[in-house]
Amino acid sequence: MISARILILLFMCHQMAMKKEANEKQKADEVRRQQIGVGVPIIWVLGGPGCGKGTQCAKIVEKYGFVHLSSGDLLREEVASGSPKGQELAAIMKEGKLVSNDDVLGLLEKAIRERLNGAKGFLIDGYPREKDQGVAFEKKIAPADLVLFFDCADATLVSRVMARAAASTEKRADDNEETIKTRIATFRSNTNAILSQYTDKTLTINAERGVDEIFNDVTCALDCLIQKKATVVASA
Repeated sequence: MISARILILLFMCHQMAMKKEANEKQKADEVRRQQIGVGVPIIWVLGGPGCGKGTQCAKIVEKYGFVHLSSGDLLREEVASGSPKGQELAAIMKEGKLVSNDDVLGLLEKAIRERLNGAKGFLIDGYPREKDQGVAFEKKIAPADLVLFFDCADATLVSRVMARAAASTEKRADDNEETIKTRIATFRSNTNAILSQYTDKTLTINAERGVDEIFNDVTCALDCLIQKKATVVASA
């Protein structure tokens, strides 16, 4: 026979398991309450400087009508608006400090909310830059449906950025080969950590090829995603 002591221990273990399950459910419910109800695809677009993701984003917008959001553009727009937040951000950047992820995430959340009505999808360009940013985005806004990573060899990225700098009328102090290589090394380190965290959502695309050939791969992925997303929303 099972002793009373063992029965008590079993009961206590069962109670602890139920409490843990209830706590986890409560946390999951709280995360869902904090998220925006986005019923269209959210796509993170990543790639090193010179990979051509800007060109691909423009083609996606043209074909699918997605909203294209860049954290850098949103920062510049907020500063240019002269709003209290814009003035605060301008002061931070003037001092050479980095804008906090909370501020960047707040701008992204605001932009998505403002454009949510009638949106067919969202391209989040160049974000997240670090894996913690991805976690925060999915907790506060919504889970990403797909990570598009446009991959190029470092030598190709350097060559493209240098060519772009040479053709530009605006010369930047950081448009030199050593600085570009440092930027690429930082990008690789951060992006590898992000991609390893989202292996099930990531599509790596060879960006060494021509624009149209690359876009063929993009459209195949997006057509499949849009169909899948529509099915999920319809059954919800």
